Amino acid sequence: MTESEQAAPPRRARKVCLAGATGTIGRATARALMRRGAEVVCLLRRRPGAAERTEIEGAAVRYVDFADPASLAEGFSGETFDAVVSCMASRTGAPRDAWAIDYQAHVNLLAAARQAGVGQFVQLSAICVQKPQLAFQHAKLAFEKALIESGLTYSIVRPTAFFKSLSGQIERVRKGKPFLIFGDGTLTACKPISDDDLGAYLAECLDDESRWNRVLPIGGPGEAITPRRQGEILFSLLGRPPRFKKVPVALLDAIIGVLSLLAPLSSRLAEKAEFARIGRYYAVESMLALDPETGRYDAEATPSTGSETLADFYARVLAGDAAPDRGDHAVF
Repeated sequence: MTESEQAAPPRRARKVCLAGATGTIGRATARALMRRGAEVVCLLRRRPGAAERTEIEGAAVRYVDFADPASLAEGFSGETFDAVVSCMASRTGAPRDAWAIDYQAHVNLLAAARQAGVGQFVQLSAICVQKPQLAFQHAKLAFEKALIESGLTYSIVRPTAFFKSLSGQIERVRKGKPFLIFGDGTLTACKPISDDDLGAYLAECLDDESRWNRVLPIGGPGEAITPRRQGEILFSLLGRPPRFKKVPVALLDAIIGVLSLLAPLSSRLAEKAEFARIGRYYAVESMLALDPETGRYDAEATPSTGSETLADFYARVLAGDAAPDRGDHAVF
């Protein structure tokens, strides 16, 4: 060790405010941040009538009201934070929830971060906002714009499909039922990414200057896979020949049409209509980078990261080593 190294004071651990830490991706991000030596303070929103999940091992937890700027300011507690990382998202994608969380709660968090002197903000968004048709996509884009214009160093991460969103048919197939596909099962494709690989990518954005002030589409390792291929993987792991049941997209169109006619009668029916539109979107749109000139999805232009594949995840679930926590993603 040189004399200058002996005299240098120890580097202070980076202090990071993490929003949305109770979700599976949020928890994976908290772990990734702490592995990189960060001190993590999680700001959590309360769920009315639900038991509080206060244990995030190794991190401090503070409950705040993201709709109340004063409550958010208390969450920062006048302390010095180096960065904010947000994995927070609306739980259903319904318009009211989307604009309250994907936009307004984030705008409030951004304002509190700026007031606290935070200089860097990493935002978990979604790759589907590149072709916005749904309320939650427009809400996410509105906040992305606010973040870009904020003056903070930002990284906006737009991942493709999550493993948990592609795990809904595991039990169905295990019980001997066919795998459901829209059309012939090749209408769409994605590069699915694991929670841990995505959490690591988000944490790395704090130090990797090549990711600063950029919008970053990202997928998991390997080639893009279609829903039909997902089913083939699952059947192969179970040692069974593939069986598929085709669902026409026109069926979704009919459901959307009926619910849209009934939507003015109640907010509940209006939400059901939006959920049906969300389902149709994912049935016909790929979760890959979109070429703005051609309007086509491009698997080659969708960057990859990490090491765990969807096949690896399916194998772990079937072996009992992993349990897909789909939560509100089950509405999709």
